[in-house]
Amino acid sequence: MTWVKICGMTNLEDALVAVEAGADAVGFVFHPESPRNIRPEAAGEITGRLPSEVEKIGVFVGDRVGGIETKKRIAHQARLTGIQAYVQASLRSLSELGSLNVKLFVAWPAERVLKGCVGGFRWRCEAKEKVSAILLDSGNSGKASRPGGTGRTFDWTKAAVVLERLEEFRFIVAGGLRPDNVRAAIEILHPWGVDVVSGVEASPGKKDPEKVRAFVRAVREYDRRAS
Repeated sequence: MTWVKICGMTNLEDALVAVEAGADAVGFVFHPESPRNIRPEAAGEITGRLPSEVEKIGVFVGDRVGGIETKKRIAHQARLTGIQAYVQASLRSLSELGSLNVKLFVAWPAERVLKGCVGGFRWRCEAKEKVSAILLDSGNSGKASRPGGTGRTFDWTKAAVVLERLEEFRFIVAGGLRPDNVRAAIEILHPWGVDVVSGVEASPGKKDPEKVRAFVRAVREYDRRAS
């Protein structure tokens, strides 16, 4: 069954809608420049009201909110079960994030994969033991860096060719997903999971309940037909 994460939660109502719809995880953005940024204490109030089986994932972009100790404090305050980090493919950053003792999801801009930049042999060997999955987003890493949340898709067909050679990792697809295109993304990429933010929003930081339900329903219907 495809793992489904509804990200960018800012309030309890939206998180409960995602849970009721059947999402496996909800995400909270700890990035000051994001319109979906949330305080750790507010996130903790929400996660404390959610079922234990639902994953609570914190999204971090580099050290924008501080170093590893700050991330550890946020993870505790927000009662996170996992973190999603936009980081460079270095052994040091991988080791530091692994010390948080929660599930680790490493986020890569899809452009890296399309160029074949998928980490060195040593990194991949260590990462396969520490990383729950790698998330591919349509952000970029250039001078006008946008790590994610662009609301745009990337070239799924081209990425699929590269991913076939990376069997040691589970992948999550993000970037521009919506209820009407998530099935196509799954058919082409065969990911372990999917992640959506803007594609199920009424406005930045506020979910549209019908879109959330439609998104999860589209994934589950595909799963049933494929089984």
